[in-house]
Amino acid sequence: MWSKPTSKTTRAPLGLGYDCMDVKTTKLENGLTVVTDRMPHLKSAALGVWIRTGSRVETPDQNGITHLLEHMAFKGTKTRTARGIAEEIEAVGGELNASTSIEHTNYYARILAEDMPLAVDLLADILQNSTFDPQELLREQHVILQEIGAANDTPEDQVFDLFQEAAWPDQAIGRPILGTPETVQKFDRDMLNNYLRARYRGPDMVLSAAGAIDHDALVALAREKFSGFDSAPVERESPAKYAGGETLRTKDLMEAQVLIGFEGKPYKADDYYAIQILASVLGGGMSSRLFQEIREKHGLCYAIYSFHWAFSDTGLFGLHAATSHDDLAALMPMIADELMAATQTISEEEVARSRAQIRAGLLMALESPAARAGQIARQILVHGRVLDPDEISAKIEAVTAADIRRVAADTFLGSVPTMTAIGPVDGIMTAEELAARLQQPPVLRAASM
Repeated sequence: MWSKPTSKTTRAPLGLGYDCMDVKTTKLENGLTVVTDRMPHLKSAALGVWIRTGSRVETPDQNGITHLLEHMAFKGTKTRTARGIAEEIEAVGGELNASTSIEHTNYYARILAEDMPLAVDLLADILQNSTFDPQELLREQHVILQEIGAANDTPEDQVFDLFQEAAWPDQAIGRPILGTPETVQKFDRDMLNNYLRARYRGPDMVLSAAGAIDHDALVALAREKFSGFDSAPVERESPAKYAGGETLRTKDLMEAQVLIGFEGKPYKADDYYAIQILASVLGGGMSSRLFQEIREKHGLCYAIYSFHWAFSDTGLFGLHAATSHDDLAALMPMIADELMAATQTISEEEVARSRAQIRAGLLMALESPAARAGQIARQILVHGRVLDPDEISAKIEAVTAADIRRVAADTFLGSVPTMTAIGPVDGIMTAEELAARLQQPPVLRAASM
């Protein structure tokens, strides 16, 4: 359904100490949202198109098509060759690129302010007029097969693919973004065109820009160049169902790559910021519990950190460690004990330190036009609006040590763990043994100060 375009301006003072956000949004007739964040002190801009589609919307026989389409968009249009696209953007000193994730795809450019019309024209052209030439398709399929091979030859990459699959078995969200050699080789021009028409729709697209940008000028260009996209919304993907599980692969390697995970929180969950801070306290830096206790104090691994992946309807809390076979027997129980201790001994001082890390990250992102353009685009796709930085700051500051301990208990105790490992992992503690260990009283130690 077509509707009158609407505009909104947000000038948000950032309680984190940064007061220069100048965000404007306009929704076009076909549902596409144009959002800008003007940074008047810059002479350049970052802009791109973010689409609410990623590998998790693919059927089994489509696995990898989102990523292949992102590659093929640069391989020639009705009026431009692949080389012509590259030469045109580089002739003005700009750059053009793209990326595919589990839930989003984006195509973006970095240019000087006066070259914004060219960047918009190039983005609109590759997204609406790509020819998907069969010879180019064969070459790019070969390139992606090499990319899949490189990932399979890299234990750290492979263990993460196995991690997703174990957490969400037999679901699109658990399949690799790159696809498989079998699926990638079967894609043809018609499949790419059909997928593009089905998933690239105005209501699920955001044209986002930050830097030396004039909002009204960008809206006028968008109305001219992006009017061809369908105004009907895309059918939503099936809800994810976390299952957890275990995949262990013994290989003759110097190091064992180990991943341990638990069901996390989606973007809109009440405890989203609490679980992000929990990941930081446990393994977010050199002062974190896991790094200090396991790497520095006991020297049981070369690398160890924790993370939290959020998605629209689910999440995954994870911990990654790289260690030798000889240290596995001591490492795994110690990790379990640290997870248990986090449910009882996390202090306000640790939470304050993690807040400072997150605050610094937010401020650093505000200084980068590319980061800001991506942030506001994703916020619109996830939340339907650009979040006021003061709102984010207030939610972060409201999280207490008691909240973190509660979320740690909810996450680690009584949950089905996900565990994947590659390398010299014979004799490693199993996921079942880890779950049993997490039911025992923790070995408590003083909170890090």
